[in-house]
Amino acid sequence: MNRSWLEPAFDSGFAVIRALVLAGVLIGDVLLLQPAPTAGDLVVAGIGVALCLVAGRWVFGALLAQSGLLVVADALGASTVSSLKVLAAVTLFELALRRSGRPLALGAAALALAVAANRVEDLPAELLPVLYKMGIVAGLPLLLGSYVRVTRDAARRAHEDARQQELRTEEQLSAARAAERAAIARELHDLVAHHVSSMVLRVGVARHVVDAAGTADPRITQVLDDLHSSGSAALADLRGLVTVLRAPHDARDDTGPLVTPGALRASLETVVERSVQTGLGVTACLDPGLARLDAVRGQAVLRLVQESLANAARHGGPGTHAELVVQLDEYSVRVTVEDDGAGRAGPTVPGASGHGLIGMRERVHVLGGRLDAAPAGLGWRVTAQLPLPVPQMETQQ
Repeated sequence: MNRSWLEPAFDSGFAVIRALVLAGVLIGDVLLLQPAPTAGDLVVAGIGVALCLVAGRWVFGALLAQSGLLVVADALGASTVSSLKVLAAVTLFELALRRSGRPLALGAAALALAVAANRVEDLPAELLPVLYKMGIVAGLPLLLGSYVRVTRDAARRAHEDARQQELRTEEQLSAARAAERAAIARELHDLVAHHVSSMVLRVGVARHVVDAAGTADPRITQVLDDLHSSGSAALADLRGLVTVLRAPHDARDDTGPLVTPGALRASLETVVERSVQTGLGVTACLDPGLARLDAVRGQAVLRLVQESLANAARHGGPGTHAELVVQLDEYSVRVTVEDDGAGRAGPTVPGASGHGLIGMRERVHVLGGRLDAAPAGLGWRVTAQLPLPVPQMETQQ
């Protein structure tokens, strides 16, 4: 939150500087405005300067002393009474900046009584003018100082609240990123565990076939045994890690089993059907070659489509129409979801996390792809492009 250049002038750290300015005002009044200051004027002015300096640290005591000095100076007929009155009013303003409650009330009362004491010979005939002068000298700085203090405190609280909200937002974003990465890790570990399990099974079959033949080199049997043992240990470690990642308190509603490449098109059609059931109109164009997509990118495509259609239904509401296009070429797979925003905002779609865009960016970033999300007319367009792995690109070529 930006601060005005004038705000620091009222901070407590500048109290001494403000006191020095007041002392300079009094010295200038005596030396420049008084034609022939007497010794009494100089003494009173010196005491006033000392009290200004004291006010920088002990403002309440300085105000009481200035109120008493004001009465004494008037009794001595000093020419600096008017300046002392202004300085006392400014000191009361300073007190109102720092304190509230009883000290402030006592300080204002002391200054008001000092003003009344200097006009006591005019009472009761001049009661209203005296009361008016008491209100100007004591009441006005009291109100102004209190107003500045309250405004400054409110600005400080607003700044702290904004800072706390910024920290909470950063924590929520970090939590969303961590949750999405955990989901991706669970899926990748499921995939790796599946392939390692298949490899261990095939090594075991090969070992039994070699044993049954009875003509194998013992070194081959030893290598197969080592492979089987290492694969089994790796599989056990993976299963243990997956169990930790799938802890109940960390589970997410949108995280399910991995989709196999051949089932990707059917899974996408199921997502479209569920979106239509929520009131979202969907036109889908799915590339027939999706069955050739590997499991990791297939899973990413499925999650991107799920989140994008969920966001379209949530923010657009019933009556919104979305177009889904999933294209596969020799270098990448491209997902585009664009809605027209024609509906009215509907209820929150189950499973929408509120940080879906962050999760999609994390998922695409992990695979080295690119995601663009921006308004498109009244609606929204999400475009993601995921590069295909090198072996798959070579195969298609």
